[in-house]
Amino acid sequence: MTTTDARRTDPIEVPRGLNGVVAAHTAIGDVRGEEGFYHYRGHPAVELAETRSLEEVWALVLDGGLPDPTRLAAFRDELASARRVPSSVWDALPAITPREPGRPLLALTTAVALLGSQLGMRPLYDADPAERRADLVRLAAAIPTLVAAQHRIARGLEPVEPVDGLGHAANYLAMLSGEPPEPRLARALEQYLIATIDHGFNASTFTARVIASTGSDAASCIVGALGALAGPRHGGAPSRALDAIEQIGAPERAAAWVREQLAAGGRVMGFGHAVYRTEDPRSRLLKGVARSLGGPTVELAIATEERIEDALRELKPGRELHANVEYYAGVVMGECGVPRELFTCTFAAARAIGWSAHVLEQAADGKMIRPSSRYVGPPVHSPEV
Repeated sequence: MTTTDARRTDPIEVPRGLNGVVAAHTAIGDVRGEEGFYHYRGHPAVELAETRSLEEVWALVLDGGLPDPTRLAAFRDELASARRVPSSVWDALPAITPREPGRPLLALTTAVALLGSQLGMRPLYDADPAERRADLVRLAAAIPTLVAAQHRIARGLEPVEPVDGLGHAANYLAMLSGEPPEPRLARALEQYLIATIDHGFNASTFTARVIASTGSDAASCIVGALGALAGPRHGGAPSRALDAIEQIGAPERAAAWVREQLAAGGRVMGFGHAVYRTEDPRSRLLKGVARSLGGPTVELAIATEERIEDALRELKPGRELHANVEYYAGVVMGECGVPRELFTCTFAAARAIGWSAHVLEQAADGKMIRPSSRYVGPPVHSPEV
């Protein structure tokens, strides 16, 4: 942004929803919709998910480069410590967790706010870069712990604390079930988490950056992002996509189901994307992960995908509506043992890593995000004489 741009006071008309508007510069990653490609700090994200651990990619996104073995070991230790929440928070979880399954993301939001308060997180404006980073690591590392604990509490079960020696994804599954997971399931979930860490200036990431630009504390940034992620148009789609697959029931039912949905004014969840005009690379990755897991649901999803695309091509000509990340995300998470009501919370566990990097970047920028609006309401009434 030039000095002239920064100082201008006359508003600039932009597309509704800010589509295509460059709101900031970032070194964290990029999405190339026409190419069907995205990366984290110059490393192809799909390749990272295929070849690296979550901890390695976390270090890359947060600190700017892939860690060497010594740095990776230190980072794993840092995460292991951060994964454990203070006793004041742990003991308060039953009081802030609804006993009936409902909206676990809302309960998580409350828990994250409590964690930030109990840890005494200061405004980003007053903290140095090291303190900001430490706060954000604490928050992102603790989210799976809080999700799993609240899930078990809501079902009358004792929460399970993190297990030493297990990686981040494996720990999450262990804290959910109470048992160490099969390595292949932990790896499958890990690949999903890596693939969804960051994806441009989506609604939740932009929300986190807006809050960070005000100089607020790290927990407030993550809480705001969680609020944006709660929307069905953003983070709530994987469970709805899996619901759709099960409603279809058989590949030969797909075309009729799509017609019924569109005729009723509904949407076909799991297809189409705001940025990609070709195949979603995350969907391609997760389809391979799902195929490696196998099972009836995986077979149904794969057999149904092409038929849904064919129906959409016929009913919405001229539009590129391919399977997006949500279509196979729910399939993979379900096969790994993640309860359906926790799909969005699990997405949040991944995206919190990306949010953390964006919060750090925005806090270092020092510019508050303050767009203008154009008033279109009733005319201003002149004062009566």
